[in-house]
Amino acid sequence: MADPYSILGVSKGADDKAIKLAYRKLAKELHPDKNKDNPKASDRFSEVTQAYDLLSDPKKRGQYDRGEIDENGQPRFAGNPFGGGGGYSQGGPAGGNFDFGNGGIDLGDIFDGLFGGGGVGRPGGGPGPRSQHAPPPKGANIAYTHLVSFTDAATLAPQRIMLGDGKTVEFKLPAGIVAGQQIRIPGKGQPGPGGHGDAMVTLKIGRHPDLVRDGDNIRIDLPISLKEAVSGGKVKVPTVDGAVMLTVPPRTNSGAVLRIKGRGFTAKTGVRGDQLVTLMIHLPTDPAELARISDILSDSSVRENIGV
Repeated sequence: MADPYSILGVSKGADDKAIKLAYRKLAKELHPDKNKDNPKASDRFSEVTQAYDLLSDPKKRGQYDRGEIDENGQPRFAGNPFGGGGGYSQGGPAGGNFDFGNGGIDLGDIFDGLFGGGGVGRPGGGPGPRSQHAPPPKGANIAYTHLVSFTDAATLAPQRIMLGDGKTVEFKLPAGIVAGQQIRIPGKGQPGPGGHGDAMVTLKIGRHPDLVRDGDNIRIDLPISLKEAVSGGKVKVPTVDGAVMLTVPPRTNSGAVLRIKGRGFTAKTGVRGDQLVTLMIHLPTDPAELARISDILSDSSVRENIGV
């Protein structure tokens, strides 16, 4: 990923408000729901979301600005004990193996050589006993990080990830998905005497410009007009499954919460949560329109009909 400041189009001195405004603008333009025929927009949306996740976290932003972590949130290493300027390889094998930039030095092989090829299994540096019945070891696992869009996480949409060998593999998201959760893809790790290791995919969940997760539910603050609040009517509400029309009852107060069943995240039980819509009355800014509404409400018969 490129520099997160460049991705969002903000300067390194930008404050939190400027970063949030830049993200909201790009997220609305690039959201997958608006670009279903443009896969590049979906990739760009994920990139923008990942950049915002880093810069919106004061701790991570500070670490990035000081050069302690890279654009993917991975630690940077100044060097290695063997010379050369290699660093940690994000797509490298999990379990302590590092890529030092010169063909990938396996520390296990080096220590085996230092101690006669048998490890350090017993005092004195000699090889430790090995069970004759122990199966040959599999290859090392390989760690990956995958950003899931908010909509995909809620609807459990199938995911695709590119592996270190350039091939792509599809996998399913688990019910009850949470950020930081790991998915194991068997046989997609490094080769070994006992077969390939696994790919270990750590999931991140992107943010949505309008929707917020609340456990298995999803919340949204929806502005409505004073006329809609007084007289009732139909309003359009975005959800992770597409926009729906919601009926606002007459004489609805600002702050009232309406529920849309089954439009939230899928719990571990397989049951989807709901979407909770908080209605916020939005008054017009035009003085003439405000005066017209005031004149209508001053009519005693109107007030009696609407219960004001």
